[in-house]
Amino acid sequence: MPSKKALIRRPGPLLAEGLVTHIEREKVDLELALEQWEAYAEALRAHGWETVEVDPADDCPDSVFVEDTVVMYKNVALIARSGAESRRAETDGVEEAVARLGCSVNWIWEPGTLDGGDVLKIGDTVYVGRGGRTNAAGLQQVRAVFEPLGARVVAVPVSKVLHLKSAVTALPDGTVIGHIPLVDRPSLFPGFLSVPEEAGSHVVLLGGPKVLMAASAPKTAELFTDLGLEPVTVDISEFEKLEGCVTCLSVRLRELYA
Repeated sequence: MPSKKALIRRPGPLLAEGLVTHIEREKVDLELALEQWEAYAEALRAHGWETVEVDPADDCPDSVFVEDTVVMYKNVALIARSGAESRRAETDGVEEAVARLGCSVNWIWEPGTLDGGDVLKIGDTVYVGRGGRTNAAGLQQVRAVFEPLGARVVAVPVSKVLHLKSAVTALPDGTVIGHIPLVDRPSLFPGFLSVPEEAGSHVVLLGGPKVLMAASAPKTAELFTDLGLEPVTVDISEFEKLEGCVTCLSVRLRELYA
């Protein structure tokens, strides 16, 4: 029986100071961000996911973006090592949380760097974005940890956005979606569907035809509905100001041993 647990982490008081690399800085409303985060967590629970709250990391402005701290494959948790040094302290609480859930824990070691947002899994294929936060040594370590478990690791160049999953994610049938101006090499993916909005590039698979996505991509939501999917929309405007998207705010654990 597949597990349906999702790691989440409450936004801290320094959220507004989070890093921005590819967009202009805007003022973040902390109170609204907390409301949006709670609504996001509620949307996961409403669709059968058990949320597991990682201990807050209030000294780390970006800690709400829990996806960047760990990559899951089967029951193995690979603890990331961010290319942004200021984010490395975020992994402590996450390491504890995944160990408590019974995951086998591995680490990215120096000189390797990896952000979880650079990893897109589709079945047994693991796409790893090689960009500002993930280096060649990090990529080699992903291969070393996951290939013996049956994964095929594919490196993808990322230059136009922060992370691979800022550019592309995948629909339930494995079709990769992205907003063409932000995707370095659409041809690397066997099935690619162009979406009309940047925020439409990001979906979290909730199970069956349901996909969680940002309210800021209404045209893409219409496109998905036409394709027989069921979009579940959440407003994450305050996190979008920090280059966040729906995938960044949780880590889904689907293959834990019960």
